[in-house]
Amino acid sequence: MRHPASKGIVCVAANTTWYVYNFRRRLIAELVEQGYEVVALSPADRYVQFLQKLGIRHVDLSLDNGSTNPFREAASLLSMFVALRKAKPTVLLTYTPKINIYGSIAARMLGVPAIANLSGLGRAFVAGGWLKFVTKRLYGVALKQPSVIFFQNEEDRKVLVGAGLVDPARAKRLPGSGVDLERFRPVACSRDTGQFVFLLAGRLLWDKGVGEFVDAARAVKEQFPQAEFRLLGFVDVQNPSAVSRAQVDQWDAGGVVRYLGATDDVRPHYAAADCVVLPSYYREGVPRTLLEAASMGIPIITTDSAGCRDTVEDGVTGFLVRPRDPIDLASKMGKMLCLTQDDRRLMGERGRSKMCREFDERIVIEHYLSAISEIRRDAKVMRHRRGNPNAYPIETSKTVESSDPWKE
Repeated sequence: MRHPASKGIVCVAANTTWYVYNFRRRLIAELVEQGYEVVALSPADRYVQFLQKLGIRHVDLSLDNGSTNPFREAASLLSMFVALRKAKPTVLLTYTPKINIYGSIAARMLGVPAIANLSGLGRAFVAGGWLKFVTKRLYGVALKQPSVIFFQNEEDRKVLVGAGLVDPARAKRLPGSGVDLERFRPVACSRDTGQFVFLLAGRLLWDKGVGEFVDAARAVKEQFPQAEFRLLGFVDVQNPSAVSRAQVDQWDAGGVVRYLGATDDVRPHYAAADCVVLPSYYREGVPRTLLEAASMGIPIITTDSAGCRDTVEDGVTGFLVRPRDPIDLASKMGKMLCLTQDDRRLMGERGRSKMCREFDERIVIEHYLSAISEIRRDAKVMRHRRGNPNAYPIETSKTVESSDPWKE
């Protein structure tokens, strides 16, 4: 039920509560500050308690992230429909591929305004075949609903607009998920000067380039035995591309890489690294791990592919490599090792400057506040046209509207 002083209810939906808490916490805090009630829709995990401490209500969704079974997928759509009908939101914000599809379809059925965020097209567009065909059809149905569709890189926007799946007037570009420049800032970290650390952080998926990272590590160690290669992130996640814990343990035991486990605070691990690497061919939006590392002044190496290349000025803030090419990756790792400490420091400083110019999280938040304000204004107009201005109790505030930096 809506609080009488609330501007309305904003539902934030994603495929894990971990994602909602770690990637959308500042947006949620801003929405609460602006006077909205926020409800998180996601499969329950241990991060529910952290959202509840923020005063955010959570509704559990039934969703199998790794499934392609049509009956399970129908159950996921039904779960979203029921949760959305019960919440009665002013607007639904969706993230991650399945939630974008099922959330948008459910919102369309219920007449709920939606804003979708396409953080990359995902493995379906890489795998091709029947999975790509079905996914494109589902996107074609789902993406007719959202008032705004935010893309994190221009290539993904062009693909879906070019395929006729998205109205170009509703397709907007965001600078990835943005990065909290205050939270992720350069820090001094004392360590053994004889050791050079490469870090791969994120979900440990094969199509994130974990295998290429390990193969390149083997090659680099032969020439630079002082180099250390670290993996940080979740294993055995619900994803067909997940690297197993047994495989990671085998690499660790063999001395190829050092597995650090998972963490709620990646900053100390970034600070302890000389270079952050993500050789992904996943069809990323804009990888958050690269934004965070660059914001902390750390040089990065990533693939010359959609989303990833947006984070790097090749040879200036880091290096780009060919996707699925461990030989090229090993070559660029060796090149990074051979730079002087001052050269790497300058690379990191330029990377930090790039983040400040282009990827400040405040830019993303302002886009969302603007889009939600516009939806509320449109809802008010529609109520008056129907001659029933009390049908949908959404407050409109001239003060808020006049302060909207995106208002035309």
